[in-house]
Amino acid sequence: MPLPAARTPLAELSPSIALGALDGRYRGAVAPLVDHLSEAALNRARLHVEVEWLLHLVEHEVVPGAPGLSAQEQEALRALVVDFDADSIGELKVIEAETVHDVKAIEYFLRGRLTDLLAGADAGSEGGGGSAEGTARADALGQLIHFACTSEDINNTSYALMVQGAVQEVWLPRARALVDQLSAMARELAEVPLLAHTHGQPATPTTMGKELAVLAHRLTRQLRRVDGAAYLGKLNGATGTYGAHVEAVPGADWQQISRSFVEHLGLEWNPLTTQIESHDWQAELYADVARFQRILHNLATDMWTYISMGYFAQVRGQGTVGSSTMPHKVNPIRFENAEANLEVSNALLDVLATTLVTSRLQRDLTDSSMQRNIGSALGHGLLALDNVSRGLAGLDAVPEAMTADLDANWEVLAEPVQSVMRALAARGVEGMSNPYERLKELTRGRRIGQDELVEFVRGLGLPAQEEERLVALTPATYVGLAPQLVEHLGDA
Repeated sequence: MPLPAARTPLAELSPSIALGALDGRYRGAVAPLVDHLSEAALNRARLHVEVEWLLHLVEHEVVPGAPGLSAQEQEALRALVVDFDADSIGELKVIEAETVHDVKAIEYFLRGRLTDLLAGADAGSEGGGGSAEGTARADALGQLIHFACTSEDINNTSYALMVQGAVQEVWLPRARALVDQLSAMARELAEVPLLAHTHGQPATPTTMGKELAVLAHRLTRQLRRVDGAAYLGKLNGATGTYGAHVEAVPGADWQQISRSFVEHLGLEWNPLTTQIESHDWQAELYADVARFQRILHNLATDMWTYISMGYFAQVRGQGTVGSSTMPHKVNPIRFENAEANLEVSNALLDVLATTLVTSRLQRDLTDSSMQRNIGSALGHGLLALDNVSRGLAGLDAVPEAMTADLDANWEVLAEPVQSVMRALAARGVEGMSNPYERLKELTRGRRIGQDELVEFVRGLGLPAQEEERLVALTPATYVGLAPQLVEHLGDA
């Protein structure tokens, strides 16, 4: 039976119900990104850029004869960004309903606040002069708001600042904390022997710590790339030529003004663009983040597998329900949740990187719609980081299970035996011919135990020292330099 047609329309309920999981079920894990990548954060960043551009023009006296601003007035204008709140958001919404243009709404919002600031100045205050003089100053300075700018001059720098803040203040700290957590586990388990599985088959033993260290080392290398990302910005007009700038103020060094402004914002200046900043830096960054997350996906699937093999026990007694019908189950849901969210995140990061590097001729608007998904892309990644971290925190290693698998697979010692025989044959020791083939005949397609292997080794006619060394070897001790290799953590 279908749902009843007369059901309550959920879209009309207040407070509004989230359509997506990030703003609903998982809001707590991703909330810090709202401060950087939400629509409100975009408008606050736009306001910041507009205020700083106005102050930059005034401070450097770019337009001869334009009024100045006192230190207190500059501070008051910057406070508009600091104090940007729900009332500011509501006011902008009203203005945008009239302009039907988001960046123009910011311009009008700032003009209104500038008029309130200057026209309302007391006659005796610094930079004041009464309402009439203040209004005249506000009118004159208002012409410098968004001066010679195309909307993309404001948007590209705003997005660069937003993404920079989201990555450096939210995503990177969470990612570093996770890698530190994984590295600590690797060091703790550095000497715990583990039966390796290549192609899903028993293979040369290693240690659990070394295997976790491999993943931590890979993740660390990608973190270094993300940390070194460049965040580019441009301010050069409608087609990147400074056309309006030069005609308005021919004597100004507009390239230097643009460069100093972009660098003042904390961004890297891009000198050659069309109407838009080319977004190549975003594609580079998203590729690096996605690569980190693909390695993290590898970690999640490996941990899921180790749990299924009994190498890790999930901590019980936390009040969770593993299965609605099977009381004994504790499902590896953190790693499964991480897998799903990493796949969504990487799909979004991939399409962002692919789409943003292309723009028809001097401008099209595909980037405008596409960039509104940056928050979702990083949000699903942040949610995955949270789940993997919580998943790792809920694990206890079970060395006994690892030892049992090692003890059941003595055939993995065929490798060191035939390797010793090869080394002896190379030194001219007789009776060491065809070592690979002889061990293959002993072990291929069947299990052997310690007794069979010892009997085989005793019958090889090895020099006494090598014979005793091989007889003493066990799958659990055949780990090579694995424990020492963990010490390379931090070298990436």
